[in-house]
Amino acid sequence: MSDRLLSSERLIQGWFDVLRLRMALGGREVDRLLVEHPSGAAVLAYDPDRWVAMVVRETRAAVLRVGAAPLDEVVAGVAEDRDFVGTARREALEEAGLELRDLEPVARIWMTPSSTTERVHLFLAAYSPADRVALGGGLAEEDERVEAREVPLAELWRAAEAELVDAKTFMLLQALRIRRPELFD
Repeated sequence: MSDRLLSSERLIQGWFDVLRLRMALGGREVDRLLVEHPSGAAVLAYDPDRWVAMVVRETRAAVLRVGAAPLDEVVAGVAEDRDFVGTARREALEEAGLELRDLEPVARIWMTPSSTTERVHLFLAAYSPADRVALGGGLAEEDERVEAREVPLAELWRAAEAELVDAKTFMLLQALRIRRPELFD
């Protein structure tokens, strides 16, 4: 395959950058836009004794733009230091008030490889009520307004089937359902 990158021009620089790439694809030169987005971590925290998961809701620009219903999401965040396990733990505490111990790796995925460099490391983590050590809600200095709530896993699975969760949440629910199907009865 002779496909290759010919040039790159930064159009926007900020929390994420937008680049215009000039590429040779199949013998033709084409332009593509690329969002350079830092990689992150996401964790589905679930209580195996009560068959619930901790999810968060936060106003999302894309969801608001298209007029869709708010999404239930797993806890997630950017891993600026590339410590993906540490990021998952930190975000669980900041967003949901959970102190997570054992994280089970599930996968490392590309979010949208056609247009962004973002990759997400996915984890599962069991918790109990004793692990809820803070209120959560996100960080004010990051303009986060996060609502954390427990949802029965069976109800969350129905929401996933109705397209009311995001991709990382759907993938983690599937992983848990394969590994622990009894939690979804």
